[in-house]
Amino acid sequence: MVFQFFFVVIADRAFTATFLFKANARSAACSRRLEPSFLNALAEGLPMQPPTLLNPTLLFLAAALTAPLACAEVSFLDAKPLAGYRGVWYSVGNTHDEYRYKYSGGMATYPAKHSPFAVYCPEVEKTFFVYGGAAPGTTNRLVHMVSYYDHKTGTVPRPRLLLDKKTGDAHDNPVLSVDDDGYLWVFSTSHGRGRPSFIHKSIEPYSIDRFTQVDATYGPAAIQKPLDNFSYLQVWRRPAGGFAAFFTHYQDPADRTSMFMTSPNGYRWSEWKRLAAIDKGHYQISAVGQERMAVAFNYHPKQGGLDARTNLYCLLSADEGLTWTTAKGEPVELPITTADSPALVHDFESEGRCVYLKDIRLDAEGRPLVLVVTSGGHAPGPGNDPRTWELFRWTGDAWRQSIVTESDNNYDLGSLYMEDDRLRVLAPTLPGPQAYNPGGEVASHVSEDGGQTWRLERRLTGKSEFNHTYVRRPVNAHPDFYALWADGHGRQPSESRLYFCNQAGDVFRLPVEMEGENARPERIGQ
Repeated sequence: MVFQFFFVVIADRAFTATFLFKANARSAACSRRLEPSFLNALAEGLPMQPPTLLNPTLLFLAAALTAPLACAEVSFLDAKPLAGYRGVWYSVGNTHDEYRYKYSGGMATYPAKHSPFAVYCPEVEKTFFVYGGAAPGTTNRLVHMVSYYDHKTGTVPRPRLLLDKKTGDAHDNPVLSVDDDGYLWVFSTSHGRGRPSFIHKSIEPYSIDRFTQVDATYGPAAIQKPLDNFSYLQVWRRPAGGFAAFFTHYQDPADRTSMFMTSPNGYRWSEWKRLAAIDKGHYQISAVGQERMAVAFNYHPKQGGLDARTNLYCLLSADEGLTWTTAKGEPVELPITTADSPALVHDFESEGRCVYLKDIRLDAEGRPLVLVVTSGGHAPGPGNDPRTWELFRWTGDAWRQSIVTESDNNYDLGSLYMEDDRLRVLAPTLPGPQAYNPGGEVASHVSEDGGQTWRLERRLTGKSEFNHTYVRRPVNAHPDFYALWADGHGRQPSESRLYFCNQAGDVFRLPVEMEGENARPERIGQ
């Protein structure tokens, strides 16, 4: 089959060029900042497109090509329906023992430092969600997927393939936000500086059918730079409108520097604010409430780096991120660069414990609750037991520490829920078929005294073929779609299915193969 490709350069005053490829009904695009001299050279060497395509505010140059121009930053503008829901399988670090990898498995909703993956929109009674999918015919090539659960019909449509990052790295998984007007914003992250990041916005409100790429910028008005690289992104809709985003930027100056930015519209973003840069850096998780926002982070010591991640810190802001304080309200000078900062919640380093961040919430008074797992080291296996789920809750006077449960891997991940009369943790804390690999069987743990004591309320899954991993809480979670996660073999590449549960604890599997345009998820038993 012969396709006609067109190469179009669209340059604005900032000399940002967008390359558009068209093959029949499909389109792809990428953006790159170019020097004026390069654009002038293109103008001399390429014939013009027909005048009907000209726009007086832009410079259009085009040529018919026999093959598409090679470009790493390729994204599909028209979302493509796929025939079912399949997650990406991913692994890191060969351990040369029975556990095979430092961590591995179904990583469709990985990692802890990406949020949110799902948003419930009461205006249309749908929970929209994104996930890292597996490209057709593969188990471990990442594609960015978007879909929704229709609460009125109890069905899901065919998921849409939005972006192929040309990588198998699940650190590039997408996150989702929905703005005040109902438009979906999909943020495609990057693992470090080696690959670009993207932002896509739905063309219609509350729709997954068509998206457009957003060429966002950041910085002061006079010096806007392309927003084309961010890692470990958490992006939240602000009560006052627009977005607040917490993210990581590599080697800026720490290996993993914790950052913050805001935007009134998703197109223009503020200057980046460095929150912390101790030794080799940090991982962070965040929450945005009606009056406050909070961020919790660990730190990576010079000796050991991320495999020695330790300590727990917390910062809060009551002025949209302009200034930051400790939980007590003490001002903190940013960025934090010393381990003994007043923002320190608990000194795990002196106890020889590693700290793995899981979730953070703000209660009705705007006080933070931080959920972590602590362990004796980074390697899998019983040698680093116990892996202890710990909750830190600010009471207004002090941090109160409590034990939720234990599990068998540092990368077991679940979510913290704040219900009317109780706290709940949904997480794969029970042993799974691949013991001591990430995930396991999903369980519900509840506390009815504000988090001081906990009990196992219900086992949600059992006798599973694969470990269940990365149980994620939607924004404004509806009782019928209360958590989203995936499964996958813990020790070897495998297929990965996606699941959700309701608040009562019933579990449903999203359809792997679909014959029609919509399908009803399958309820699974234990």
